[in-house]
Amino acid sequence: MTDLAIVDSHHHLWDLESNYYPWLSDHTEPHFFLGDYSALKRQYLPQDYRRDAEGFRIVKTVHVEAEWDRADQVGETQWLTRIAAEHGMPNAIVGHVWLDDPAVDEKLAGHCRSPLMRGVRSKPVTSLTPGAAKPTGPRSLSDPAWRRGYARLADHKLNYDLRVPCWHLAEAAAVIEKHPEIPVVLNHTGFPWDRSEEGLALWRDQMRAIARLPWVNLKLSELGRKDAAWTVDSNRGVVLEALEIFGVERCMWASNFPPASLKIGYRDQIEGFLDILSGLTRSELEAVFHDNAVRFYRLED
Repeated sequence: MTDLAIVDSHHHLWDLESNYYPWLSDHTEPHFFLGDYSALKRQYLPQDYRRDAEGFRIVKTVHVEAEWDRADQVGETQWLTRIAAEHGMPNAIVGHVWLDDPAVDEKLAGHCRSPLMRGVRSKPVTSLTPGAAKPTGPRSLSDPAWRRGYARLADHKLNYDLRVPCWHLAEAAAVIEKHPEIPVVLNHTGFPWDRSEEGLALWRDQMRAIARLPWVNLKLSELGRKDAAWTVDSNRGVVLEALEIFGVERCMWASNFPPASLKIGYRDQIEGFLDILSGLTRSELEAVFHDNAVRFYRLED
């Protein structure tokens, strides 16, 4: 499968020597879903990505915001556009804007000055556990200002990358269904962190709640868990079930590198997914690894 043309629909780059990423540069996120992430506090630039991806035919990549300094939200897109001009990657950018910002239109317009801008990821405030009360304050999914900002994505012809724990998917669907004009992709397989029978039942029900919206897509990515190894056997079931829920035509592979490197190498991850997806036809594999991401992120030459 080394001849398979691959679009990596979700990765990150960062230059800690020149730019400011609070979670990498100073304070530590206490609830990071993969646990200790000190190994990520290093340079990660196109040459580092290409070294990790060596041996595979990565034809295009999509950079998703890496929690750059929120006081300069457009700055990351400007930096990435310069990186792309020099290195030929990334080929599309998903930037960050606080959707409740009164100047949301101005910020979105600033991002859109880059020809690579395709969408926004702005993580809403969420609860830490399934049983906790759903947040209702600023930047939550129920915040009217957040919802107004979300609606503004349509006028700028931008997609939305949704990143929430699985227990918020039905709540997110209630917002998303009001705006079928905004293409959405759910990040990281909906985060099936709890693989107990009860945990998987919750994940399954919530995935179905959002998959009923035909303009919502799924990234088959980031199967890492804080206290478990990344193995084909432990991940096969959730990947195949996610594929069944969304359908081959709405799923795209993504590396989530370098965060995923805390649990698995790039080669082992792709080979693991190819093992899990070995029942697909060649054209279905091409859809998951290339065609669907090209369509969603408008990556046509």
